[in-house]
Amino acid sequence: MLLFSENSENKMEFSEKCDLLKRNIYKTGGLAVAFSGGVDSSLIAAVAQQELGSRALAVTALSPTYSTREQKFSAILAKQIGIKHITVESNELDIPEFADNPENRCYYCKRELFAVVKEIANEHGIGFVADGTNIDDLNDHRPGMKAADEAAVLQPLLDAGFLKEDVRRLSREMNLPTADKPAMACLASRFPYGSRITEEKIWAIDKVENSLRNFGFCNIRVRHHGDIVRIEVGEKEIARLCLPEIRMKLIAVAKSVGFLYVTADLQGYRTGSMNEGL
Repeated sequence: MLLFSENSENKMEFSEKCDLLKRNIYKTGGLAVAFSGGVDSSLIAAVAQQELGSRALAVTALSPTYSTREQKFSAILAKQIGIKHITVESNELDIPEFADNPENRCYYCKRELFAVVKEIANEHGIGFVADGTNIDDLNDHRPGMKAADEAAVLQPLLDAGFLKEDVRRLSREMNLPTADKPAMACLASRFPYGSRITEEKIWAIDKVENSLRNFGFCNIRVRHHGDIVRIEVGEKEIARLCLPEIRMKLIAVAKSVGFLYVTADLQGYRTGSMNEGL
């Protein structure tokens, strides 16, 4: 629950936000973090480890919608932070309401995730679960926040008035490798609403995105439109995407995983582009 009015977070000094974040986490006495290895949950995990020690726990749900690259990264990062890390197998695609990809798809994903994390927290005698929601998340389509409310999940960054820039700043001060990490989202966000999600389609998206990262592209999204794949990269990188030595290899990878047509989005990378039609 947000404890500040719309403008109050801008009146708080950064140091005050940091102190409030640390106090709130310390007062839980024990915290299980829904940990993806992204910028936000990594900061929560690092502060929880700092404030709670052995009473801090990071829980990562491994599923087809969570890229293999990110799964490996989260395990390495948890070890660097020093927090106890538990992984559990999960598959949102087994939930019909999720796989059908309605506009509130994220609600079903988060409901499953928080149930899993709460069960593990209970097994370890930990009474609270947290996610990495921050103030800026309130400006986007976030059906998963309803699931967080229903499960009484804590949102320490939100309660301390953290904007995304605050998250990155504190992460930098704590020497976290995620400080400048591009925004990530589960692979299910790559599909138009109403388009059924399958493991085969997820696998295809993951392959093309990994190829882009191997070429050095950072801010990317690969969108699945049936036979067509739509590639988003940073606006300044669109020209490089079209260089023959890169373009031809990407075409080969995309066709090898089942796409007939390979396109570049001239608007470039932007988070939540699938929400533009809502």
